[in-house]
Amino acid sequence: MLGNIKNVMAAIDYIESHLHEKLDLETIAKAVHYSKYHLHRMFTGSVGLTIQTYVQRRQLTEAAKLLVLSDKPILEIALSAGYESQQSFSDIFKAMYKKSPNQYREEEEFYPLQLRYVLNENPTSLKEKNWQDKIVFATKEDIPKWIELVHLVIDGFPYLDENQYLEQLQEYIKNKQALILKDAETAIGIMAFNEITGSIDFFGVHPQYRKRGIAKAFCEKVLYELARSAQISVTTFRAGDKADTGYREMWGSLGFAEEELLVEFGYPTQRFILQESLCNPCNHAF
Repeated sequence: MLGNIKNVMAAIDYIESHLHEKLDLETIAKAVHYSKYHLHRMFTGSVGLTIQTYVQRRQLTEAAKLLVLSDKPILEIALSAGYESQQSFSDIFKAMYKKSPNQYREEEEFYPLQLRYVLNENPTSLKEKNWQDKIVFATKEDIPKWIELVHLVIDGFPYLDENQYLEQLQEYIKNKQALILKDAETAIGIMAFNEITGSIDFFGVHPQYRKRGIAKAFCEKVLYELARSAQISVTTFRAGDKADTGYREMWGSLGFAEEELLVEFGYPTQRFILQESLCNPCNHAF
């Protein structure tokens, strides 16, 4: 496992150093001296995304930054992001950001689609089963660890304003509405939950620890111990949204049912709800 993590970290290092070049699995595997088939398996298993998806999202994030913070022509930005034409770049940018590069530039508000993954080099609890017992209320001392995890799961939260989020987090902590799960000094699961409305306002699981029952443990924790009603709700990506890295599937696998379509901060989303009666049968690995 440790060897796998080091190989994945080496691949991430190479990607981050060559974001303004055309990158593919074969090029990256050759650079880190590893079989592309084994690297693909290790990378996907460690971060939950294929190398192709990670590269695309990181390059689009850097392109978005250039659109807002530079005067470079869109074609130049497109080429630096590995695209062969402005049209192909514009198509995928709009699919991910829900607005054209021109619109995004005009609004002058940068937000990341994907930030660099920083992995836990020494995970100790990958085979843990009793996660629910280790989920506790977060404290002010946990804020740095919490924000580190926010950066790793930013893919699930379009339009997140970190400064505003930090203010909200302090309120959640003060009101005992912030839950955290840690592996030693690393936050591996976080949830902001409003017990009055029954809404999950933020949730994230460290990429290395996904598909290990953590999401299910958090949902059962709030549903059976904290919520004042027999259901909890969350908003997530709409069906078919190319920016979704698996959040919609996760909530569905946990027993959440589709509800109304919404638009939050200008972004199309959908509300999901989980009834207490539907939680027990859910034995998926999330």
